[in-house]
Amino acid sequence: MQYLYVKALHIIFIVTWFAGLFYIVRLYIYFKEAEVKPEVARSILLTQYQLMIKRLWLIITWPSAVLATIFAVWLLVLNPAFLKMGWMHIKLAFVLLLFVYHFICHRMYLQSQRGKIQMTATQLRLWNEVATIILFACVFLVILKNSMGWIFGVLGIVGLSVLLMIGVKLYKKLRRKKDWEK
Repeated sequence: MQYLYVKALHIIFIVTWFAGLFYIVRLYIYFKEAEVKPEVARSILLTQYQLMIKRLWLIITWPSAVLATIFAVWLLVLNPAFLKMGWMHIKLAFVLLLFVYHFICHRMYLQSQRGKIQMTATQLRLWNEVATIILFACVFLVILKNSMGWIFGVLGIVGLSVLLMIGVKLYKKLRRKKDWEK
């Protein structure tokens, strides 16, 4: 029974961690777009976005990452046999990528608090999709485990990545067209 409670808590904090990661990059995009607004609007918006970013990052995203990790380790202690399974090795590689993603987002957090994010809004939109790809990969690995062929899994992730990138490019074109018509 303990295993199920720990698993439920792990899933809850994974959900809140990803929610924080998805929203933080969206706030970075808004922050970046506010940098080119007229001075009065820019000052107000940047101050507000800095506060929103700080609260989201320090109150939701970081604690969720820490708690998801604690409960994940606890699950592995309760069931160490998972560490002998191939799908778990792949999942842990994606989790490592998720931590790299998280730390890069943390670097952007520090940039935002200093008043300037280095990436462009388009780069941030593409960056936002990386977490989606990691989420898809982890969920499919956990749910399908060994029943999914490696080739189909890799092709699926690559296909999803391509579709997401095309979607971002189309969105950028639509925004340019809309701005042009104004």
